[in-house]
Amino acid sequence: MKHLLRKPEAITGRIQNITPENAGWSYVGFDVYRLATGERAEDICGDNEVILVLVEGRAHITAADKDWGEMGERLSVWERTPPHALYIPNQTSWKAIATTDCVLAVCKAPGQGGHQAQRLGPDGISLDERGKGNNTRYIHNIAMEGRDVADSLLVTEVFTPNGHWSSFPSHRHDEDNYPHITYLEETYYHRIAPEDGFGIQRVYTEDGSLDETMSVKDHDVVLVPKGHHPCAAPYGFEMYYLNVMAGPLRKWRFQLDPAVAWIVERDS
Repeated sequence: MKHLLRKPEAITGRIQNITPENAGWSYVGFDVYRLATGERAEDICGDNEVILVLVEGRAHITAADKDWGEMGERLSVWERTPPHALYIPNQTSWKAIATTDCVLAVCKAPGQGGHQAQRLGPDGISLDERGKGNNTRYIHNIAMEGRDVADSLLVTEVFTPNGHWSSFPSHRHDEDNYPHITYLEETYYHRIAPEDGFGIQRVYTEDGSLDETMSVKDHDVVLVPKGHHPCAAPYGFEMYYLNVMAGPLRKWRFQLDPAVAWIVERDS
């Protein structure tokens, strides 16, 4: 299995490039671009649908034969305002020209032509609280199951305060057995504040065949091909991550690690 922690490939330009081929799986692709004002990124979608997320900064976007104008509002991801995002169907193309320094995430998965190009945010996205106590975090549901906006992609971003846990209690979605559980590959794109800080993420299976605990830094990506995948922000550091999930069915059904299921029962 390919190593799960992917460091940025560069400081600027395309800094992350996750493909099904280099990840060793079948569905999820994920790119990150760090662009200075005036720089551009573009691609042909081919068989993939795409969701562009302006993580921070602004860019002029053309996609699916339409000029979408300048997109993006928050200049720092830590503003926690809803992101500008755009859905682009397969068999089209897109181009982004940075109008400020910006970070652009490109979420990809197989498309079937079932949805038209459309804005996904900031309208329609709210900051929702999830969890209790030191398990509290804040969610922007960009394209989760409750929004019928994509064929395959599920996309969300999460803000985890310092000293808090996230993607916890530990859960997995690595079997195609709906409605009990669904098979979804997943990427975590991490941001950390201050940027020289770190977070922790563990990816593990109940039988111990996979068990990796990683120190994640600003702009790192963690691959989750299977198993449970909790993460934590040490005291003093804020953690953000952008999740991309996809599999044979666009449903998010998971099972808890039996070792932590009592936490849910206690807090319910």
